Amino acid sequence: MILGILSLQPLTWPTVATALALGGVYALMAVGIGLVFGVLRLVNFAYGQLIMAGGYALAYGSLWNFATWQSILLCFGVVLVLTVLMDRLVFRPLRTSSPTVMLVATFAVAFLLQNIALLKFGPLSKNVGSLAQLNAPWDIFGVQIKEIAVLAVVTALGCLFILQLLLTRTPLGLHMRAAAMDFRTARLLGVRANRVIGAAVIISGLLAATSAVFLSVQENSISSTFGLQDTIIVLAGVVVGGMNRPIPATLGGFSIGFATGILGGVLPADKTQYLTSFIFAAVIVVLLVRPNGLFTRGGGAVERV
Repeated sequence: MILGILSLQPLTWPTVATALALGGVYALMAVGIGLVFGVLRLVNFAYGQLIMAGGYALAYGSLWNFATWQSILLCFGVVLVLTVLMDRLVFRPLRTSSPTVMLVATFAVAFLLQNIALLKFGPLSKNVGSLAQLNAPWDIFGVQIKEIAVLAVVTALGCLFILQLLLTRTPLGLHMRAAAMDFRTARLLGVRANRVIGAAVIISGLLAATSAVFLSVQENSISSTFGLQDTIIVLAGVVVGGMNRPIPATLGGFSIGFATGILGGVLPADKTQYLTSFIFAAVIVVLLVRPNGLFTRGGGAVERV
């Protein structure tokens, strides 16, 4: 009813392609968040600041006249270094603490990195000029679709396929899945905690860097709040999908990204500021109907912290 009153714009193929691309990027972010939660039972609210750091690396790579591949390599390097430092300096010393303590620690890290970026780079946005060519349109069967939309979907599918192979066909993946189900029992059976946690953190960092590249190209404006709203939306998508399993979390991230892209394309220009309100209203409705997650089976009790 509410959406009908807004006199929505017609749905076009470029809008669908953009929504698929955003859904793919959000799915990658959901996997990164879900992996860390599965192993550590930690919701990492500083994940958005890793993406922000990657965005600044891309912006300065452009400012320093780096080639596209050099800027992307710098982005991955910066994000991975911050990821490892975050794990070694904050998460590992607090690993035996309560979930509440670790949750507060992620908030502290998030605000610390955000304010460091604000002090270092200032309030003005930086542009990612060297990657602007990725926004060029491609003619696909007579439809003009941005190159970045196609690359984002293909890259997301490739990353998810490789990750699925890792989790199902390698000993490390088996240990990670066992740790996600019952970390304490997995340790008693010989799973090396530091190795599994380190692998999950590194993979989440790689996915954060990949997401930073695509979000930077799509938005082309990097500030200290870059990636923050996207992370909050993805966290909601992970909860909607089902936080305790990688596939439901991924589907939740994709679904909320696709819905965000579709609504962003059909809402009138003067009503786009209400986009987030519509998304979170839908999240509340879904959780009222399926509190354990939209893509999970069973009706067991919901774990609360």
